[in-house]
Amino acid sequence: MTGIPLATPYLDTGADQLSFTLGRPEHPALAVRDLTVAGTVVQLRLLGASHQVIAGPVRETVACLPGVEGGLPESATHEFDGWRYHFGARVLHCSAGEFTERVAAVLARCEGDAGSLCGLFPGSPDAVTALAVAPHGSGLSWRTWHTYPQSRQIVATQTRLEAR
Repeated sequence: MTGIPLATPYLDTGADQLSFTLGRPEHPALAVRDLTVAGTVVQLRLLGASHQVIAGPVRETVACLPGVEGGLPESATHEFDGWRYHFGARVLHCSAGEFTERVAAVLARCEGDAGSLCGLFPGSPDAVTALAVAPHGSGLSWRTWHTYPQSRQIVATQTRLEAR
């Protein structure tokens, strides 16, 4: 799928302001994609420079949330009613050229993929939030990318949800 041009202005916050939570209610979304992947109902939700994924028993949110301290764990593991969940995050600090190349690779990765959702913000061609989900082993996995052009940072997350 091609990226969705968003009418919302890009408000660059910063990678260090993102937080990770599970179980939060649905937040207002700029774009939503409903899918079934490996027999599991999935909803990819683009919340601006943040995301929410609802998959089976999981409600994963990576966003700047009022009252929630910023900072992402390198990894987190949880057990959910017959499911094993693993989340990982990293922040990439890039040179100007490397940043543009990495954003182009994310856009190429999502291009033509029915399991992806990609938002393009006005004002900077490198201001992107993208999500992609696919079958994985006995469940599914998803990856996300949050780009911050002003600081040339990319927050990349990878999640696995597997039946036990």
